[in-house]
Amino acid sequence: MTKRVFNFFAGPATLPLPVLEKAKEEFLDFANMGMSVLEISHRSEQWDKVMAEAGSLLRELMKIPSDYKIIWLGGGASTQFLMVPVNLQVPGKPLEYVSTGGWAEKAIKEAGLYGEVDIIASSKDENHSYIPKDVAFSEKAAYGHITSNNTLYGTEWHTWPEVPSDVPLVCDMSSDLMAREINVKDFGVIYAGAQKNLGPAGVTLTIVREDLLSRVPEKTPTMLKWKTHAKDSMYNTPPVFPIYISKLSLEYLKEIGGVKEIEGRNRRKAKILYDVIDNSDGFYKGHARADSRSLMNVTFTMATPELEDKCVAGATPLDLIGLKGHRSVGGMRASIYNAMPIEGVQKLAEYLTEFKENNQ
Repeated sequence: MTKRVFNFFAGPATLPLPVLEKAKEEFLDFANMGMSVLEISHRSEQWDKVMAEAGSLLRELMKIPSDYKIIWLGGGASTQFLMVPVNLQVPGKPLEYVSTGGWAEKAIKEAGLYGEVDIIASSKDENHSYIPKDVAFSEKAAYGHITSNNTLYGTEWHTWPEVPSDVPLVCDMSSDLMAREINVKDFGVIYAGAQKNLGPAGVTLTIVREDLLSRVPEKTPTMLKWKTHAKDSMYNTPPVFPIYISKLSLEYLKEIGGVKEIEGRNRRKAKILYDVIDNSDGFYKGHARADSRSLMNVTFTMATPELEDKCVAGATPLDLIGLKGHRSVGGMRASIYNAMPIEGVQKLAEYLTEFKENNQ
């Protein structure tokens, strides 16, 4: 078998090995068509089946109600930063956002092109090391927007903010989609780039409550309307291969026990690393406050950048890669998304413990 490393990069991220093996098996001849999935027509009966199965699996695993539409799009979550205000704007109503990191700030910037943006809470005062408490969106808002998990800073919402019944809550779940059980009904819109927990880079999932589709102004360009794609996710050629891999990933998730099972695994993985940090007598310093820690991205620093570089360099020969932190935080970052096996986290914990003993 080809050598495999433990990939702790923030994304694109590791995929389940059985998914990659299945894709390899079918790569040259998909569904006995004599063609690769990269070559088949997106209007074919075989591709219709892939799309239907992907949507059905997603609806089952996330318990998505029937009045929510599942949309597969290109453009990454960054395109949703503008599609959200385009589709949900209401004349005279502000667009309310919570700023908890770099991606939230990018979403805020794009929204500002389409309406008045009110930042109702922010963690910028402490370099986004926490999730603001007691956040409540107002009745006057067109919608409220949060980023559920923050890859750069390693923070995550543990409880959702208050939203008036007629104000939809919009959530960017790019980095913790299906990492834990949620109630989809708590949200008007959920969107996520696939390249962390669902599939490879190149496809974005958007889940929209059906009644919200009618808000978009009629003069909006066709491709920017959610309702265009809610009616037919193949209005134009979809990102076929990433959707196919996402379908295989959803099959794998169902096979191992679904979101409830993966949440349990994720909590065990995160605890292993946070215990190393908490028991290091300050050798490792977590960036995120304990009450805001992410299950997906464990961020921490050491006494000097030189020591951090030494730690990253020492991990590479052990096949522990992608541990350098983002420049906004520095230090190190271990991204432990759904497909990261517990063995990889255990190996990293053992290495960090040994590194501390040898470098105090």
